[in-house]
Amino acid sequence: MRLILYLGKGGVGKTTTAAATAVRATELGYRTLVVSTDVAHSLADALDIPLGSLPTQISDLLWGQEINVLEEVRQNWGKLQKYLSAVLRRRGMDDVAAEEMAIIPGMEEVVSLLHIRRQARDGHFDVVVVDAAPTGETVRLLTMPDTFRWYAERILDWEPDTLKAARPLVKALVPSTDVFSSLEKLSRGVDALRETLIDPEVCSYRLVVNPERMVIKEAQRASTYLSLFGYPIDGVVLNRVIPPDSAEGTFMQELARIQQTYRQQVYDIFTPLPIWESPYYARDLHGLKDLSEVGNALFREVDPVRVQFRGTTQEIVRDGETYILRLPLPHVEIGKVSLTKRGDELFVEIGNFRRDMILPLVLADRPATRATFRNGVLEVWFGPPEPVG
Repeated sequence: MRLILYLGKGGVGKTTTAAATAVRATELGYRTLVVSTDVAHSLADALDIPLGSLPTQISDLLWGQEINVLEEVRQNWGKLQKYLSAVLRRRGMDDVAAEEMAIIPGMEEVVSLLHIRRQARDGHFDVVVVDAAPTGETVRLLTMPDTFRWYAERILDWEPDTLKAARPLVKALVPSTDVFSSLEKLSRGVDALRETLIDPEVCSYRLVVNPERMVIKEAQRASTYLSLFGYPIDGVVLNRVIPPDSAEGTFMQELARIQQTYRQQVYDIFTPLPIWESPYYARDLHGLKDLSEVGNALFREVDPVRVQFRGTTQEIVRDGETYILRLPLPHVEIGKVSLTKRGDELFVEIGNFRRDMILPLVLADRPATRATFRNGVLEVWFGPPEPVG
């Protein structure tokens, strides 16, 4: 089983990229499900085929699905939500607030991921390609299993020991006590989900970017947090690139020139990850024929289902009051390291190599005290937070 999740800022072409990857996978003989977790679904438009909340067969080896997360929550965990709402009302909370607070943080995101994992396991697919929600929502979604687990444990603590001991007797009189079994089951599922999501042989996360400054910044931030939580990134799709030799007219030539600057930034920032480029098509892309063309142009001889990169793109470890950021740079020659830090951005120079990094919050308010580069790894030390005022 393989799970491939495409992430990126809204409007960069994730849906087309995910659908094109799925079509290319079927051409290579894989039973493939392409699924959308975005509330604003557009996967059916890309495939040019109506889709529902269950997998719809599109061709011999291809299925598509647009998950209705709210329906999934109601059908599978509605009893749990009603129980929590009743508990909160008994503790003095008004009805509307109790209904809202009964939704455990991350419930919808966790249920969405559990659904995808179940489809991959039970649907006998070789690969599930996920058209994820915009980057910020998806990073939140991926970190939610840990948050959800914490809340679930707090809720399980609400059940008195006497009720636990008397559960077989009370169960017949108070059916709502079944919710604790449901919650325990859900918690076990979340634990298994977490193991799946960080397994580099099963899951791959791929960033979709355009050659634009704000898009690249958001992808950097996503990359930082994915690495921080141990989610394996194995590639970057650089989408909607205007070939300089095909640009006609002053406006298009200038746009192509600007794009080339940002294109180089993508390579500088995301090395050593593989980067696949897709041109800017002068027409609306939809249907299996167009998606096949995109997939073949994007991956060429590469099998997109296989893991394309193994290893960490960055790592943060703690040493007492100090944090150390480790950044593998295998293709950079040893030279003097120069650091500049502004807020949550870190600018690194090693000889002719330059990189602009987005730091996680744990490092944003800490001074970068020193840096070394040896054996292809850059290490940056961060001291205690500077006092305010």
